[in-house]
Amino acid sequence: MGTYLNPGNSGFAEILKSDYVDKTGLLRVINRVIGTKKKLICMSRPRRFGKSYAAQMLCAYYDKSCKSDQLFKKYDR
Repeated sequence: MGTYLNPGNSGFAEILKSDYVDKTGLLRVINRVIGTKKKLICMSRPRRFGKSYAAQMLCAYYDKSCKSDQLFKKYDR
């Protein structure tokens, strides 16, 4: 089993309190390709385009150690 970085949803919860640009559309893409041969995804963006925010969102969504339903309730998954 691997080592988990930034477990939990506290990072994403803090991000939602600031100026958050919705990146939950990325979840649809990842959910569609998980378990397929196309499971490798590259998120290439210039500096300051929210890659860290997207990573925090993914961590909160897929982490089994916490419940994040309320954080994603208002976003269309």
